[in-house]
Amino acid sequence: MKTKLGRKVAAEEITSLKAALESGLPLREHEIVDRLLDLEDEVLDVNMVQRMTDSGRRVKFRCQSAVGNGDGYVGLAEAKDSEVGPAIRRSIDRAKLNVIHVNRGCGSWQCRCGGNHTVPMKVTGQAGSIRMTLIPAPRGLGLNAGETAYHVLDLAGIQDVWTFTEGETRTTVNFARAAFNALKRLGTMRGIGRGES
Repeated sequence: MKTKLGRKVAAEEITSLKAALESGLPLREHEIVDRLLDLEDEVLDVNMVQRMTDSGRRVKFRCQSAVGNGDGYVGLAEAKDSEVGPAIRRSIDRAKLNVIHVNRGCGSWQCRCGGNHTVPMKVTGQAGSIRMTLIPAPRGLGLNAGETAYHVLDLAGIQDVWTFTEGETRTTVNFARAAFNALKRLGTMRGIGRGES
């Protein structure tokens, strides 16, 4: 590991990803995340994209992947390559560099169990034409979301949530981004606590 943060992780001065993210040092090596977290990955979308050049048509593959540990950490990224395999590997490595900590709680007035199974409050994320709202749900409801958003929320460790979506949800890339942006906003909102909605 070559960066300052990487050297601190290698020397075991930093032993958790939360401490690494709060250190203020940029996260530039996916090996740091591999060392601090045991992540699962999910390929959300693989699409062929074409570009016309003077020499003819150039074909590449665009891949979007999500990573998470199912316990409050999730990342999302895209990558392009001329072959599918390298595009998938590159998108997973980039997703590790985009890992965020997701604040969880029990914001549902129907439950109030005090656990970390849902979002602590209503939050909205947007990407392109898609606007997704995550609403706290009682324990046992499950993830009431479309397939793409389901994977992102599941990798983040959200077990129960209602979602309300506006826009063109067939656009897989923006659908996943909207869910990720909503989760990212949970970390920047004030007044997050158990039992709030």
